[in-house]
Amino acid sequence: MKIRKGGAEDLPAILAILDSAVVWLNGKGITAQWGTESFSGRPKAVEQVERTMSEGDPWIVEIDGVPAGTVTLTPHPGQYIEPATEPEVYVRLLATDARFHGHGVGAALLAHAEAETRRQGVSLLRVDCFAGSEGRLIAYYERQGFTRTEEFVVGDWPGQVLERRF
Repeated sequence: MKIRKGGAEDLPAILAILDSAVVWLNGKGITAQWGTESFSGRPKAVEQVERTMSEGDPWIVEIDGVPAGTVTLTPHPGQYIEPATEPEVYVRLLATDARFHGHGVGAALLAHAEAETRRQGVSLLRVDCFAGSEGRLIAYYERQGFTRTEEFVVGDWPGQVLERRF
């Protein structure tokens, strides 16, 4: 498993990972998290991914040279979350390609996010996630060392912000 810095040229790979995650989620009966349509098939979603990538640092995990997961680290959250009152690193677009679930890709990316946060001299790492599906994603982040902070709702989409301090 290798983690490398990504760039604008990685947009197709990142969209493919996100599309694969949608298919995987839908196969588990989870349609409310990211919907049922691919990211790459929705122009506004593609624009959002491009914008997020340009606002921060995209990272790609490769397994045997194949993109297996991605995360983009930004200095602020997305539009629905209030920025922190101190410097922060925000985890965005974290996803694992369905072919690599169970290989520790997400945990490796979150460990990398921690290392990058520390390297920048920042003590706050935050993430937000889907709070539906019995809170399974919240529990995942808690197992990775994050603590719940505020809840939020966008339309009928329930979310949870979590943080780690160093």
